[in-house]
Amino acid sequence: MFFNSLTFAVFLPIVFILYWFVFNKTKSSQNLILIVASYYFYSCWDWRFLFLLVFSTFLDYYTGIRIEKSENEKSRKFWFWLSIGVNLGFLGLFKYYNFFASSFSEMLNGVGLKSSPFLLDVVLPVGISFYTFHGLSYVIDIYFKRIKAEYNFIDYSLFVSYFPLLVAGPIERATHLLPEIKEKRSFDYEQAKAGVYQFIWGLVKKVVIADTCATYANAIFDNYASMNSLSLILGAIYFAFQIYGDFSGYSDMALGMSKLFGLELLRNFNYPYFSRDIAEFWRRWHISLSSWFRDYLYIPLGGSKGSKYKQVRNVFIIFVVSGFWHGANWTYLAWGFLNAVYFLPLLLMKRNRNNLEATPLNWDLESVNTVLHIVLTFLLSCVAWVFFRAKSITDAFLYLKGVVTNGDFVSQYLSNERYNYEIVLLLFFFVWVEWNNRFKEEPISGKYNTVKLAFCLVAILALGTYSDYKEFIYFQF
Repeated sequence: MFFNSLTFAVFLPIVFILYWFVFNKTKSSQNLILIVASYYFYSCWDWRFLFLLVFSTFLDYYTGIRIEKSENEKSRKFWFWLSIGVNLGFLGLFKYYNFFASSFSEMLNGVGLKSSPFLLDVVLPVGISFYTFHGLSYVIDIYFKRIKAEYNFIDYSLFVSYFPLLVAGPIERATHLLPEIKEKRSFDYEQAKAGVYQFIWGLVKKVVIADTCATYANAIFDNYASMNSLSLILGAIYFAFQIYGDFSGYSDMALGMSKLFGLELLRNFNYPYFSRDIAEFWRRWHISLSSWFRDYLYIPLGGSKGSKYKQVRNVFIIFVVSGFWHGANWTYLAWGFLNAVYFLPLLLMKRNRNNLEATPLNWDLESVNTVLHIVLTFLLSCVAWVFFRAKSITDAFLYLKGVVTNGDFVSQYLSNERYNYEIVLLLFFFVWVEWNNRFKEEPISGKYNTVKLAFCLVAILALGTYSDYKEFIYFQF
């Protein structure tokens, strides 16, 4: 069930009505209806994997209590590592086993030892990376005594399975979401109205920007060998906006619909393509994952402290692991490695914390410098996105080679019988809208919000029916 589907358009109002008008007497009844809705939502993908979600929920709920009640460090460590091991074991089995088995077999074949690996014929459970990380952060925080264990199983179950964030985040923390879940919610019209605006803007990013860009990006990447330099450059740019519109659009829809239920989720995107360097980009892109790795991996490794060697090591570890989190493919590792290379000069020159706040442009020399840095950062991101999108590292290098060697900078007719330049005007308009609203959570609210809302709905209806790409990229992670 996709957020941009007709099925969901029926599902969400039903849950909203039941939540506020039928099961609104107590906090427990509110939470219970959201759990039932979440399990139904998840079962629409594949009901057989519900057992995995329930098992993961019970495992972390139980081990969290056992860690808190343990009277000695040995017992605490046992329950802690049991939870970590089982969670990562399931994640590794479903997401990475085939990758490692195939890679090891290829290595053996490369040295003359014939090998036929045993591979699992099983689909990846949707959202497993996200709800696993919810549970891991909860158990880790209990072990290090940052939070208390949650004894109410309904409350904890909702924290893990809450349907707006279940399959593609944001990755919530127990310190943030559980206190909200434990309180009875009262309907707030202004909060709900803000949620509707944010949901609609997320839908615009998904249906109008991401899905339209996907049509062209797919046509170019799938036929890159016959594309000229201009088309390859546009293909990389189209994919950059596709993945941004797709994922940030999903996050906006998740945050928006949560406001309809009186819950505030963590912000996941903050206009990342207006970043002035890669460090700022990663403070603005997929914020919940970046901060998760920062708090639970980077800082425990030593962060930016210690010798230069350790600092460099930590940077490469966190970016490569982040790449590997996205999927079992060498292209994701290459994408993470390349971002580490981008980040390294900033770390060594101690400039990785320079651009912490967005600054207005005054059209002076400093503003020109800011624009140039934004454009450079965006172009570097586009190069990295080529590795993320390509089917193999070889394809990525051949794609980038074609940008340099193919030479032609003329209009090229695509195999899907569509010219691909009218979308450039759409992207310029989209960038202009986001730039002028970059200090707000979403561009629809504020002055002339009714006119902007009507314009967004027209765009969704017009381009939503035109696009033939509907799925969310991050559902595969």
